[in-house]
Amino acid sequence: MPQLSIQSRTGKFNMGIFKKVIVLSLFHLFILGVFSCSKAENKDDKKTGNYNELEYQGKKSQATFAGGCFWCIEAPFEGIPGVLSVVSGYAGGKEKDPIYAEVAAGKTSHRESVQITFDPDIISYSELLDIFWQQFDPTDEGGSFYDRGLQYTSAIFFHDNIQKEVAKESIKKLEKSRIFEKPIATPIIKYTNFYEAEDYHQDYYKKNPEEYYAYRKGSGRDAFIAKHWPVKLEDQYKKPADEDLKKKLTKLQYQVTMHEETERAFTNEYNENKEAGLYVCVVSGAPLFSSKDKYESYSGWPSFTKPIDARLIDKPVDRSFGMTRVEVRSKLGDSHLGHVFNDGPEPTNLRYCMNSAAMRFIPKKDMEKEGYGSWLWTVD
Repeated sequence: MPQLSIQSRTGKFNMGIFKKVIVLSLFHLFILGVFSCSKAENKDDKKTGNYNELEYQGKKSQATFAGGCFWCIEAPFEGIPGVLSVVSGYAGGKEKDPIYAEVAAGKTSHRESVQITFDPDIISYSELLDIFWQQFDPTDEGGSFYDRGLQYTSAIFFHDNIQKEVAKESIKKLEKSRIFEKPIATPIIKYTNFYEAEDYHQDYYKKNPEEYYAYRKGSGRDAFIAKHWPVKLEDQYKKPADEDLKKKLTKLQYQVTMHEETERAFTNEYNENKEAGLYVCVVSGAPLFSSKDKYESYSGWPSFTKPIDARLIDKPVDRSFGMTRVEVRSKLGDSHLGHVFNDGPEPTNLRYCMNSAAMRFIPKKDMEKEGYGSWLWTVD
């Protein structure tokens, strides 16, 4: 696969906006001038596809997490764009080549863990942490649900100092949210080792679905998650029929979301919006981005360092206009949002470059009455 382009989305350039983008390179400015509100090539010719299905030639990073039973931490990360592999195993202990019988019995100093290999140009470590926190009880110091002992306690094993700092900030944000009544007990530990678990543990949710889902329910994990986090969003946020969409959306909104057009740079609704609030899918209403993660990219479109939840978006490869880019789509709206580039600020280094026409902004003061009260913590 060709290296992913970090070229910016294109928009009409004029001298009136030159001062706003002087900090960008002349090459960047040239790229901005190529197209304006351009219609993408026909979908059949666009050759979009799942990033993970393509031959991989990009960057690789690793994340290692423990959150109780590794079956239940492995499954949520499978199939997420940018995640290349998820492996169940044992981490952090002193013993070499541990086996399941020893770890599960508490005869080692290892924790049941998962190791995620991901492309940081497609998904950030911060996004992985956001998903991780929603899979277990991070306030439990003695285990995970009815699995007790060190081997079932949670942990974040950081691979470098950047991951360490991102994890610290993530915990601060989680504690500030007051989602949990007790303080966060998950430790941040320097990564030392990871041993892959036996084959029958890998993809256990696929090999033994009945046992897997019975275990999740019986252990109390599913009930805990449902109590603290929004679940089954696909039942709440749905894509209307096309004839209803045409009535609901403006012509520009419809063309952007359904036909991958691009609105004009600097003249769109939310580029300069600095108000606190939530950006939701204009098609389905599903939450997409928080004002907390919005920043001035000088590209002319609203830009974010990450989405609220990576599981709510898709990222197919986009080869239109002779470039190889990563498209960003609303999963529940099945609609075009924009593209993601790897020229963003630290710590994610990602720039989610979105079309204002693909989103609806809900001010913080209106979130409760519009049914988004459970997401207020993301904008505080």
